[in-house]
Amino acid sequence: VYYWKVQSLSRRSRRHVEKKILTFRGNKTFGMLPGLEPYSSYKLNVRVVNGKGEGPASPDKVFKTPEGVPSSPSFLKITNPTLDSLTLEWGSPTHPNGVLTSYVLKFQPINNTHELGPLVEIRIPANESSLILKNLNYSTRYKFYFNAQTSVGSGSQITEEAVTIMDE
Repeated sequence: VYYWKVQSLSRRSRRHVEKKILTFRGNKTFGMLPGLEPYSSYKLNVRVVNGKGEGPASPDKVFKTPEGVPSSPSFLKITNPTLDSLTLEWGSPTHPNGVLTSYVLKFQPINNTHELGPLVEIRIPANESSLILKNLNYSTRYKFYFNAQTSVGSGSQITEEAVTIMDE
């Protein structure tokens, strides 16, 4: 079985095509292809091999793999601290593995003895790349947990900490 990735369905860019070959011994009529990437288009063809060598290829068969969960956002940067707000900026996942449906931000205050306060969760539309968090406590450290989601589920999260300023 010869198979190769034609393109990612979340990015239209094409890249160098690397054909992979998988050999099945005996009189097999099915098998599993390892290492396929989610939300991608592939082609494959089958050839029979005997003592005389490899026969002609079957017609190419096109198939698509289903969506998966995204990789973590490429970055999370926290800027512009004020008495009661912080600005968050992020980059989309390097490998969306599907159509992003939203981002999820969770955050909580950390007190001086490193105890965590109540967790707040905010769902953010997938087309956003920044958010101003308002009504925070002044001179307080916050821990942030951030991830992207597809219809399949949540990807890996990244974490960051930031502090609102003590006085202006």
